[in-house]
Amino acid sequence: MTRINHKNPENLFDPTPYAFCHSTHTMSPGRFIFISGQSGGQDLEHTLSNNFKTQVHYALINLKTVLDDNNLAPEDVLKITVLIVDHNEDKLKIWTEEMKEIWKNQKYPASTLIPVPRLALDNMLIEVDAIAFKAEK
Repeated sequence: MTRINHKNPENLFDPTPYAFCHSTHTMSPGRFIFISGQSGGQDLEHTLSNNFKTQVHYALINLKTVLDDNNLAPEDVLKITVLIVDHNEDKLKIWTEEMKEIWKNQKYPASTLIPVPRLALDNMLIEVDAIAFKAEK
């Protein structure tokens, strides 16, 4: 497990209820893993549900699959970027709930959410990329 420090300055609002951290860093020796944007595709055919919550769930499962393949855990993620088509407060609530299911320890990565009018493929409603850190043993 990577030693990642999470910092939330006392003079800024607490972002934990929104499932993110103001900043993260590590001083451990190791390497960065850059993870391409993961969609809510459910299978090898990249089937996309019309349901936003379902796509969020699978986008995070797909992210976790890439982490697992690199022998990493969600806690090893330093930063995520989230692209949401036609973002609104209801979608933010869904995103936050799903993040809490993956980051059960509530040590969230730094995060940026960007509302977009469309993504690479028709029916794609969310895309999540990440930067993780794998500590040397």
